Amino acid sequence: MSNPGQDESVGTRWPELFVALLLLAAAVLVITDSLRVGIGWSDDGPRSGYFPFYIGIGLAGSSAWIALQQLLNWQRHNEEFAERGQLMLVWAICWPMVVFVGLVAALGIYVASVVLIAYFMVRHGKHKLPYAMAVAIGVPLVCYLTFERWFLVPLPKGPFEALFGL
Repeated sequence: MSNPGQDESVGTRWPELFVALLLLAAAVLVITDSLRVGIGWSDDGPRSGYFPFYIGIGLAGSSAWIALQQLLNWQRHNEEFAERGQLMLVWAICWPMVVFVGLVAALGIYVASVVLIAYFMVRHGKHKLPYAMAVAIGVPLVCYLTFERWFLVPLPKGPFEALFGL
């Protein structure tokens, strides 16, 4: 016997409205910043905000249209978006990524990457810890050598890298 509520599905109403409003907010941000840097033409061509401004206008118009359609048709249809179990699988991937972003700010990208890769390999890939740690250390090491040493592109570092003078 399955858990009550476990097989329930989530309709499209709220996800569509949420994404439309999120994109509308992003469009307003793009438009505002484009106006700040200038959307006109200068002697050497378009200013920095010219193209982003018009992309923001298009994004704002389309996302506002989708939000309006969703609100006008709110009671008419609510097709299945996903089952709750499927959303839980998405959440199982999403929350570690949010933690990763916080760890990058606190510990730097390399240490945060070791933690994230090891977690995913052990938790979701069911790999043994020694193999997971080898890959989790190897991938950031290759990234360090590629970006920092070869291309000379500095990536966010934390206290661990400072300890070793990297």
